[in-house]
Amino acid sequence: MSDDILTLSNVESSYGRIKAVRGISLRVPRESIVTILGANGAGKSTILRTVSGTLEAEKGKIALNGQNITNHDPADIVRRGQVHVPEGREIFPLLSVQDNLLMGSYTRKDRDNVAQDLETIMGYFPDLRDRARQSAGLLSGGQQQMLAISRALMARPDLILMDEPSLGLSPRLTKEIFEIVVRINRERGTTILLVEQNASMALNAADYGYVLENGRIVLEDTCAALREMDDIKEFYLGMKAEGVRGARRWKKTKTWR
Repeated sequence: MSDDILTLSNVESSYGRIKAVRGISLRVPRESIVTILGANGAGKSTILRTVSGTLEAEKGKIALNGQNITNHDPADIVRRGQVHVPEGREIFPLLSVQDNLLMGSYTRKDRDNVAQDLETIMGYFPDLRDRARQSAGLLSGGQQQMLAISRALMARPDLILMDEPSLGLSPRLTKEIFEIVVRINRERGTTILLVEQNASMALNAADYGYVLENGRIVLEDTCAALREMDDIKEFYLGMKAEGVRGARRWKKTKTWR
């Protein structure tokens, strides 16, 4: 079996007449954290929706564990070991915290292990244990994000697609969420494909990164290397390089070609 749990080959998808993803090819190695960086509207979330089956791919191939999942039903993709934590959390607000978590285990056949997993996952997020019987809609934004991640873990996935986990959170909660994301990856071996506006957090948490502009990948490298690039420092980390003005240098020099 390939060391890549997920591969995209020349994938394209649209919203109506608007082409949002243009010939994307990328790979996600097993047990790694891979991040996709880019400005609002670059197509980051669209990639995750296309991979999870909630948006149709018009072209290209998506493979999970070597098996073609292009345009498969989202429920089938979940059963194959991939779960999507969407932007905005999309919890069930009228259900209790515990029932939300149990919904994450709905597709599992090993029902005898669900209770043990519930206990383990609440260990990652003690706030959820304290509010297990509370309606999920009454949780704070940070607690709802914890719940969304925990619900995904209850499916025992091989791969989690995680969309903007820091959205709307304070710096303190963002740091806490990312520490747990890294812990989940290291302790459980769960692979994570991460879309995140907070480039600093993403690059520190992930192993490999892709930079997306206008639906195309313009740059990719290890996160350690990306953190040292002047373009990334200036345009994603807010570190202005001396004497840098005007258009982005990678557009001037076409370094992605």
